[in-house]
Amino acid sequence: MATPRPRILLCGDVLGRLNYLFKRVQSLNKSTGPFDALLCVGQFFPDSADGIDEVADYFDGRSAVPIPTYFTGDYGVGAARFLSAASKLPSNRGFKTDGLEVCPNLFWLKGSGKFSLHGLSVAYLSGRRSTEADGSGGYNEDDVGALRALAEEPGIVDLFLTNEWPYGVFHGADTSNTTPEVVDPSGSDPVVSELAKEIKPRYHFAGTKGVFYEREPYSNDDSVHVTRFLGLAVVGNKNKQKFIHGIAPTPASAMSTTEICARPQNTTLSPYMLTEKASHVREPMKRPGDPDTQYWRYDTSQKRQRQGGNEGQRLCFKFTSTGSCSRDGKCNFRHDEEAREQYTRNVCFDFLNKGKCERGPDCKFGHSLAEEGSSFSQNERSHSGQGRKEKTCWFCLSSPNVESHLVLSARESYYCALAKGPLVPNHVLLVPIEHCPNTLLMLPDTDAELEMYKSALSIYFKKQAKEVVFFEWIFPQSPHANLQVVPIPLSKASNVKRIFNLAAEKLGFKFKVVNPENETGHGRELLRSQYNSNSSMFYVELPGGTTLLHVVDDKEKFPVQFGREVMAGLLNMPDRADWRNCKVSKEDELQMVEEFKKGFGEFDPAE
Repeated sequence: MATPRPRILLCGDVLGRLNYLFKRVQSLNKSTGPFDALLCVGQFFPDSADGIDEVADYFDGRSAVPIPTYFTGDYGVGAARFLSAASKLPSNRGFKTDGLEVCPNLFWLKGSGKFSLHGLSVAYLSGRRSTEADGSGGYNEDDVGALRALAEEPGIVDLFLTNEWPYGVFHGADTSNTTPEVVDPSGSDPVVSELAKEIKPRYHFAGTKGVFYEREPYSNDDSVHVTRFLGLAVVGNKNKQKFIHGIAPTPASAMSTTEICARPQNTTLSPYMLTEKASHVREPMKRPGDPDTQYWRYDTSQKRQRQGGNEGQRLCFKFTSTGSCSRDGKCNFRHDEEAREQYTRNVCFDFLNKGKCERGPDCKFGHSLAEEGSSFSQNERSHSGQGRKEKTCWFCLSSPNVESHLVLSARESYYCALAKGPLVPNHVLLVPIEHCPNTLLMLPDTDAELEMYKSALSIYFKKQAKEVVFFEWIFPQSPHANLQVVPIPLSKASNVKRIFNLAAEKLGFKFKVVNPENETGHGRELLRSQYNSNSSMFYVELPGGTTLLHVVDDKEKFPVQFGREVMAGLLNMPDRADWRNCKVSKEDELQMVEEFKKGFGEFDPAE
């Protein structure tokens, strides 16, 4: 016998009108119910003190909530008072994502999270955007980071709840019969748009705008299912706009592939892809005499501003908990290997991130740094950590995670591999076989082998009328070294130095020329003389042998994908700056590897 589908009611801004709302819920339960739960988006608490007594009746137990009710709008008059008291209840201590019970049948969805409701996967972002890291009634960057980490977990999110509308949700839709409020940007949040684009929920519900709007389904990038967005009006509004809506969706986990892939005839493109094209495409920089005006399309100075301030100081939950983050240079949070190491030693993430933990004694994690109290010595810890990395490292040939089908050639100290998500065809990496964080820490006697590979690749690409650019990004405790090798047309070679200097200027620094006399034989030695294990650095070897170096200041926010972004700008390929946009199937990778080996064979130092 098939499991009955859950029946869910959703409503917009309650504004403290709980009597009106629950009277309507009870009426619907009698006529078309029963319903399993009520989800409230938008402002839950009243705008003025006039509604406090009505809310207090429920929170203090004088009135009963008829069905399990969940709300996200944790702001308004009385919100701080009622929710602060609820947070201190013993039953609400610890880490809870399925709601803090504020009274029987009423649950506050605090911050952000994901939980299962009658088989449905529900994700939420509570409150409005907050400029204060601990501001009440608003979400912060930690909440956003946690949702982005959840978005990368397997499985489809059925319902996504936010207070504010996603910015630009109407783009690509038929707005001929909509009200002006739908296209008005007020009450919309671009961060919600970004999250909706990443989470790809089947349904997205929001309040705040005070109008009802049901958008046509839209397709998602890299996903087979569609998303339906619904904006709900204020409870008991005078304009008779729809404020309550019922659904009975089958959980995605119980649907067949055919059902998941079903696409209504009125399905549109994703509004957020259209919004991105309209708002984020930057005009190319134009300089007098440039043969091509689109060398530098990515303004990294803007990225630097975005990553600065309080946002940039917070830890990335995804990186800290797993050791990797697919957002790379686009991540607004700090990727800290030391914090990652502490997290693996059972230290509380909130303690690492904020210096405090609000979960109290129920928190199962440690609230002090695992240094002196560790059960083994620093040497043992380093050795043990190295072992763990080798087992999970994507580049160690002994690791089960290594994609060995990408390996093109291997010698004793280095191997050559096709880059994952290559910027251009034949974009390759030179990787130490030993687990080593950067090539400058490799023994000097291995440099001869590295130079053999670099020379062979240069000759191979020169036969194709191409020059080669080598670059490496080095930072403390980086996982495994890889020297990027990007072939470019001969016509672009003379502009490489200028475009890197232009990018540096945008970020506010100047490159140091390591070998002004093009003494290529001493390049590695000179780089080692500049290297400090406690600092980060980026260097690029230009066609002709000149090496540009930048030692990154401790407080400087340097883009992780700087080298690739500059090269993407040079080659007029801004859409390929992110490697994730360039991923191909394993079948295509195998074909690319086979073709490269055929051409490179006569130059391969390993042959």
